[in-house]
Amino acid sequence: MTVLEDRIAMAKSDDEITLDELFERIEKMPAPEGYKVEIVEGTVFMSPQRDTHWEIIADIYEQLRTKYPRKRVKSDVRIDYPGHLNGFATDVTVITEGAEKSEGGGWRHQDVEFVAEVISKGTAANDYGPKKAAYALAEVPVYVIADPYQGRCHIYTHPKGDDYTTETKVAFGDDMDLTDTVVGLTLTTDEFPRD
Repeated sequence: MTVLEDRIAMAKSDDEITLDELFERIEKMPAPEGYKVEIVEGTVFMSPQRDTHWEIIADIYEQLRTKYPRKRVKSDVRIDYPGHLNGFATDVTVITEGAEKSEGGGWRHQDVEFVAEVISKGTAANDYGPKKAAYALAEVPVYVIADPYQGRCHIYTHPKGDDYTTETKVAFGDDMDLTDTVVGLTLTTDEFPRD
């Protein structure tokens, strides 16, 4: 099948396709090196990994590792979330102790305790919109958005339905106090670069 035929088949069968089938088709297409691929509400997004993006991810990861074993902290690992065709490759994820992979070999959203996303210009609307709603529906206790364009972090806690009841904003340079959450840590942001 050619790429064009594959796209036509995808368009015709969009209502019937599963996330696994969609990811299988994406894997057959040439994707540029250094791009992250996610599916948000059935739409495929490819975003380039920038240096600023990576520096913030690495900083959050390293701070979480002071408490969590490496096997509980994930980055860019596909996890399927509630809603229509939501397969996210979250920037940083912490899974519960004792979590086991599903029969299909992936991590379950029910076992996610913490999610951090670093904003990219092209996909920021997803992180603040449908992804936030999916994380709330999945009852992820703590969702952090690090936004290098605003120079601040948004901390969402207390999921209810498709939203969070509490939002705290923290400027880059100030501490994110997560000690009263399942995370149980204070994360520093003083080395988060801005765009």
